Amino acid sequence: MKIDYQTHGTCASAITIELEGERVKNVYFSGGCHGNAQGVAALVAGQPVSEVIERLRGIECGAKGTSCPDQLATALAESHLQVAS
Repeated sequence: MKIDYQTHGTCASAITIELEGERVKNVYFSGGCHGNAQGVAALVAGQPVSEVIERLRGIECGAKGTSCPDQLATALAESHLQVAS
């Protein structure tokens, strides 16, 4: 399954996520800090969706109230809810 998510409050403008069953296969951030985005993407590849959500939800970048990892968790949580419906 492929998810295209428009971020809110981050330097990255969008996240493309590929899932393979209940695991994250690939993540690509459009914009933002390329090095950090690549690092986050590499760390979550192959991980269970629920674990990625749990680990990344609530991480903040400065005073933004969110971050690219937090937005990734939000995108996964929202897509998970839609699939369950």
